[in-house]
Amino acid sequence: MFGSLTNFEGGLFDDLRRMQREIDEVFTPRAWPAAIRSVARGAYPPINIGATPKSVDVYLFAAGIDPKTLEISLQQNLLTVAGERKVTAPEQVEHYRQERFSGSFRRVITLPEDVDPDKTDARYAEGVLHVSIQRREASQPRQIEVK
Repeated sequence: MFGSLTNFEGGLFDDLRRMQREIDEVFTPRAWPAAIRSVARGAYPPINIGATPKSVDVYLFAAGIDPKTLEISLQQNLLTVAGERKVTAPEQVEHYRQERFSGSFRRVITLPEDVDPDKTDARYAEGVLHVSIQRREASQPRQIEVK
């Protein structure tokens, strides 16, 4: 008998639940990063880091950036990538939601101690910056012959 009063489908109550979720997203404190050089969720550009016995490869997903404007430096074992992403939109547009990052960014990535800053290569293709840093020869595994 009262089932129809408690089972509201769509309409106003869905809108209220959606607004409550959005307000919770804005006012809920974010968790702190796990380490001093860690970044919070949503940091730009997102990165992947991989390692082999011979090199460390860093991939930064930075679509829409002019690679000539990127500042890439390697000091000791810290790789720094900085730049700016400009997203243009007509001024008359009123945004209801804007998720695409626009503005300056800077990422600092701690690399293993055995990287060789003199053997670094950076390439940008299809929105992905690939920085490859070779490891020092002395730290690479080598086969020892038994006599």
